[in-house]
Amino acid sequence: MSNPDPTAVTNALDAAIDAFNEAGHGVPTREYAIETDADWKTQLTKACRLLAAIDNLDGNGYYTATIELCFGATERSVEAYALAEGGDELRDFHDHTYCYDRAATLGLLTPDTIDDLKHLYNTNRTDSYYGGRCPTAEQATAMRALSHSLHTHVTNQIREGGVCTCELPE
Repeated sequence: MSNPDPTAVTNALDAAIDAFNEAGHGVPTREYAIETDADWKTQLTKACRLLAAIDNLDGNGYYTATIELCFGATERSVEAYALAEGGDELRDFHDHTYCYDRAATLGLLTPDTIDDLKHLYNTNRTDSYYGGRCPTAEQATAMRALSHSLHTHVTNQIREGGVCTCELPE
């Protein structure tokens, strides 16, 4: 017979489940900078918030967190483009690389660049997450530059501008 799960863990799990169900919590306090009036705006502004978190981590040695957030910001930005320009719906994004396929179809970037983005994700994000690699400062810096430049490009390509809430570095 195994020991029961720690009460602190089960209580915290119950509270987390309740928080996501929003049952009995009154009016939820949402993240102020996330636009919710259109799915593409939601994804784009989620990317903005991830980029802000990345910038707050910059220079503090959190390479793993930076890389993870950069992959997330990149994916949210590309999804925003597909939602805004391609007529996709959120439920269409069933895996982490579908957004890149849609971006290629919609002409966001050349097929070669899209393939490179997918390869970067499939090889390095997966290995960084599941593998034994220890992320480096150089990787974090490169991913930060990539996620910011791609987000800027996407924001400039979406026809209905003015929604981006982030303050991108020069």
